[in-house]
Amino acid sequence: MQLRHDPSLSSYYVNDACYRELVESFTDWQRDDLLVEDPAERDRFRGLLEREARLLDELRFDEWLALYCPECVYWVPGTPEGGDPRGEIAISFDDRRRMEDRIYRLRTGYAWSQAPKSRTVRMVSNVEVFAARNGSARMVRSNYLISEFRVDGTRYLSGWCGHCFAEYDRRWLIKVRQVNLIDCDQNLRNPSIVI
Repeated sequence: MQLRHDPSLSSYYVNDACYRELVESFTDWQRDDLLVEDPAERDRFRGLLEREARLLDELRFDEWLALYCPECVYWVPGTPEGGDPRGEIAISFDDRRRMEDRIYRLRTGYAWSQAPKSRTVRMVSNVEVFAARNGSARMVRSNYLISEFRVDGTRYLSGWCGHCFAEYDRRWLIKVRQVNLIDCDQNLRNPSIVI
C-alpha cells in the first residue's frame, strides 16, 4: 500500500482529529465488558509485547520500529492520569518522524546521555486485551519493570503500558503506545532510553 504522505518527513497526521481519537481511545477502555476472553488472542498480543521488550533490550531499533504503524504515537504522560496531551505535560510525545530521529541520534555516537549505552532488562506482566469500541482495534494493558544499568548504578522504572493495536496489511501493529510511569511526576534523571 502506497502512502500519500511520508510520515518520516512530516507530522501531518498529528492534528486535532488524531488528538481526539487518542483521548477517546484511552478513556474508559479498561472495562470488563470489553475484555477479550479468547486465550489464543490474548497470547498473540502478549507475544507482541514480549517481542517489543526484547527488541528494545537488544537495541534492535529497526525491528522495534517495524512493530509500529506508519502513523503512530509514542506517549509518556507527565501526569499520573495521562488524560489529554494537548493540556498536560508529557515526558515524551513522539510521532513516527520523531521516533526515527531518536533512533538515528542513538546511532550517531553523539547521544552523550547514552555513552556508554545503557544495558536494560524489561519485564512485561499482567497482560489484558480489550476490544476497542470501534471494533477494529485492540487495546492492551500490561505492567512493566525496566532495570537499567549505567556506570553510575542501576535504576528501575516501572508502571503500566497501554497499547492500541491496529490491523495493517494483515498484521497487528502498534498505533499508540502510552507509557505510564508510577513516578512520572518526580525527577526521572534524564530518561534517555526508550521506556
